[in-house]
Amino acid sequence: MSISADAADREGPGGRDAGLQPERTRLAWRRTTLSCVVTAVLALRQALQGQGSPVALAGVSVIALLWSAFMWVAHLRMRELAAARPAGLSPRAALAATACTVGLAVFAMAVIV
Repeated sequence: MSISADAADREGPGGRDAGLQPERTRLAWRRTTLSCVVTAVLALRQALQGQGSPVALAGVSVIALLWSAFMWVAHLRMRELAAARPAGLSPRAALAATACTVGLAVFAMAVIV
């Protein structure tokens, strides 16, 4: 089976046609960070509108910490995706992103309710 000239032109230096997949993945990470920011801001706003109880302030602190950790993981991943042949997401980074996302959702709901 021969490769057409167009397909050969699209192949990168490693012989792999990456297409737009890394760009789509990078855009998905950006959308996820945007939704994370919105969730954190709404939860912080809700917590700070109250009386400022110690429990609400602890929730705000945890939300800010989780948001910062997620933004760090997302930044590192988006930077890796800028390479010509991006490496796969490591299990440690996947676990960190998942834990931050779930934790942010749980604490945001706790602050709202």
